[in-house]
Amino acid sequence: MDEIAEGTICSPQGFKAAGAHGGIKEGSTKFDVALVESDRDASAAAVYTTNQVQAAPLYVCREYLQNGRARAVVLNSGNANACTGEQGMDNARRMCAQVAQALGVEHEDVLVCSTGVIGVQLPMNEVEKGIAVALSERTETGGDDAAVAIMTTDTVAKTCAVEIDIDGSKVRIGGMAKGSGMIAPNMATMLGVVTTDAAVSPTLLKELLSTAVRRSFNCITVDGDMSTNDTVIALANGAAGGAELEEGSVAAAVFAEALEAVCRELARKIARDGEGATKLVAIEVRGGRSEDEARQVGLSVANSNLVKTAIFGRDPNWGRILCAMGYAGVAMDPQKVEVALCGTPIYGAGSGLAFDHSALVEAMSAENIPIVIDLAAGDERAEIFTCDLSYDYVRINAEYTT
Repeated sequence: MDEIAEGTICSPQGFKAAGAHGGIKEGSTKFDVALVESDRDASAAAVYTTNQVQAAPLYVCREYLQNGRARAVVLNSGNANACTGEQGMDNARRMCAQVAQALGVEHEDVLVCSTGVIGVQLPMNEVEKGIAVALSERTETGGDDAAVAIMTTDTVAKTCAVEIDIDGSKVRIGGMAKGSGMIAPNMATMLGVVTTDAAVSPTLLKELLSTAVRRSFNCITVDGDMSTNDTVIALANGAAGGAELEEGSVAAAVFAEALEAVCRELARKIARDGEGATKLVAIEVRGGRSEDEARQVGLSVANSNLVKTAIFGRDPNWGRILCAMGYAGVAMDPQKVEVALCGTPIYGAGSGLAFDHSALVEAMSAENIPIVIDLAAGDERAEIFTCDLSYDYVRINAEYTT
């Protein structure tokens, strides 16, 4: 698997994208409408938030994805189109219809995503203006602009792409995502679009996407809050040529690994860009009886505000980590578990271990903070990404709508 330098959703063959300014957020001149288009019919699949309060675009995507096919995705930032009633549903469909008419396809062939403030109707004049610009400016090099257009409180755009060899054919997978705050598992306040020029059936694509999301976007947390709009959409248009992937085949396994790698890298970038974050925290849980139990322990530690503030303050307070492990709801033996922070063993055999306090404080000044937990109960593992919790997190969220 080869990472593509400056890869985007347009790295696979047959995809165009654009970012445009419509003026959704009053006074802003930033891009706020994005478009991703396949030049041919594509298999499509999506995974959504498990929040029971869901935005209009999620209902529209579920309706339109019943046939497992799509040609384009239209996205906006600055307004979530959530808790907006029937008018919100109509507005989401209008966005799809405008794109469909321009592309000469059925409106059900266009999917829609929104992100931003909840409970406010979309300013459709501005949205449609942005869509019109995006349609006129879509290009094979528009992936970066599209990634910028879906940002809200993000500080950086998030893209990546890889290339793999499948039965002698070069296949690419690209992606973009947004997310910075209100990030919790299942999924986050995030939008993601993944494209590939591999030939994959809708059924297999949904299966592989669900697994990849479970091991990537569902393994990040910033603040424990879960959004109404979280969506990851995958499009597979087969433009690379070659036979359609068969479930259970070696080729499908190679593709699945690459898809997970793209999702994992995007998830890592979201965690690193957490609102007010100064550090990326990677929590590896080993020795679990199951992957789910390992993930549960990792998320418990990652969601602990006491752990996250200790990391911000460079405080090697291992008691906070052990406490969060203990209330994770997973049976474990505190006499057997081991914990290391920044490569330094800090807990084992039922008690804290001697370590050079000053050296570990210095190590915690790094931007990447690894925590390794060994449950000593099995062979399964999981990796969770989070960030520290700083003063700026409170400032950003206290001023979100003001």
